[in-house]
Amino acid sequence: MIRRFILCTFLCLAPLLAGAEPAADAHARRVEADLRRIRMPEGFSISLYALVPHARTLAVGRRGEAIFVGTDVRRIHVLTPGGERAASVETFTPDAPFVIPHGLCFDKDGALFVVEQNRISSFAEAERDWRRLAWKDARILAPQGGLVPAAEQSAYHTTRVCRVGPDDKLYVALGQPYNVTPRDKLALYDRIGMGGIIRMNRDGSAREVFARGIRNSVGMDFDPADGVLWFTDNQVDRMGDDRPPGELNRAPRPGLHFGFPWYGGGQVRTYEYSREEPPADVVFPEVEEAPHAADLGMSFYRGSAFPPYYRGGIFSAQHGSWDRATPIGARVMFTRVGPEGKSSVSEPFAEGWNTGDPQYLGRPVDVAELPDGSLLVTDDANGAVYRIAYTAP
Repeated sequence: MIRRFILCTFLCLAPLLAGAEPAADAHARRVEADLRRIRMPEGFSISLYALVPHARTLAVGRRGEAIFVGTDVRRIHVLTPGGERAASVETFTPDAPFVIPHGLCFDKDGALFVVEQNRISSFAEAERDWRRLAWKDARILAPQGGLVPAAEQSAYHTTRVCRVGPDDKLYVALGQPYNVTPRDKLALYDRIGMGGIIRMNRDGSAREVFARGIRNSVGMDFDPADGVLWFTDNQVDRMGDDRPPGELNRAPRPGLHFGFPWYGGGQVRTYEYSREEPPADVVFPEVEEAPHAADLGMSFYRGSAFPPYYRGGIFSAQHGSWDRATPIGARVMFTRVGPEGKSSVSEPFAEGWNTGDPQYLGRPVDVAELPDGSLLVTDDANGAVYRIAYTAP
C-alpha cells in the first residue's frame, strides 16, 4: 500500500512522460524497469507509451490522430500519437462535470460517446476537434440519472463500457451493484437492463435490452468477421479460490440470457439461487477464464503487424484477483477464434506483473489496437499506458 501511495503521488504531480517533473521521471523509470520483467512470445516488446493518471479504458480515433483514455474519476485524457511514445497527454473538456467517464467509443462518423456512471453523452468530430470542444458541445443521450434509476446507484460495478455495433447502434454494458442480485431487484433490473447489455440508436432513442443475466461486463467488442458481439464478465466473489470461473461470452442475437444470478460463473450455481429453477435456454460462456482473475477490456485484433496466429483473435486484460489466497491474473490474454466464430481456450500473452505477492507490479485494464497494428494496454495501478509491438525475430 505504501508503494502505491508513492506511485499515486508521482502521477498527481505530472501526467506527462516527456518534460515531466523529477518525481514523475523517477516513476517512469520504475515502471520501465518493471516492464523488463514482462514475458511475451518471441519477437514482441513492451514499452511505456505514456503516464496517464487513473488510466482505464481506451478509444482510438478512426484516423489514428488521437487516443482517448477513460478513467474511474472525473477526467478523460487525450494522447497525441508520437511513434513509440505519445507526443502529449492533455485533458479533454476540462469543464465537463464527468462522473466516472469510463465508457468511451467512436462511431463511423467520428463522434465520441462517453458513458459515465449514470449518463451518456456524445461529441461530434471529437478526434479532429477535441481541443476546441467544451461541455456545451455535448449531446446528451441519457441525462444524469437517466441511464439507471438514481435509487439504484452504487459505488460498485459502475465502470461502464460501450461499443457502436455493425448495426450503427450504441451498446452499453450495465453492471448490477451487488455480488449476487437480491430477489426483490430482479424484476426491475430485468426490465431496465442492469446486469445486462442495452442498445439504442446513436441519438439515444429506441433503447432496449439486448442481453440479460450478466453480472458485470467491463469489456466488449464485435467480431469483424461476422459482426457478433463478445464480452467479458466478472463473476461472483466469496465462493472459494478456484470457483467460479470468469467468462468470455458470445451473443449472436438479442434476447439471450447468460445465467446470472442463478449461475455464479460458468455452470457453477450461486448459493443464493441454488434451489431455484434458472431461466430456460441459459447461454454458457464461450470460454471459461481463471477464477477471480477479473477479466476486463477486450478487443479483436484487426491488423496485420502481428504474426498470422494472432489475426482475428481476441486480446483481453485480466486485472488480477483480490478474492483469492494466491493472486492470479494481472496479465494480457489471447484467445483464438476459430471456424464459425467459436473458441474454447485463452492463453497468457503478456505476464509478469503478478509476482505472487499481494502487491502487483501493475494491473492491466484495457487493450486497443493502433493503426500501425501495435497494441496499447492501460494499467490503472501505475497510471500508465503501454505499447506492445512486434519485430520479426
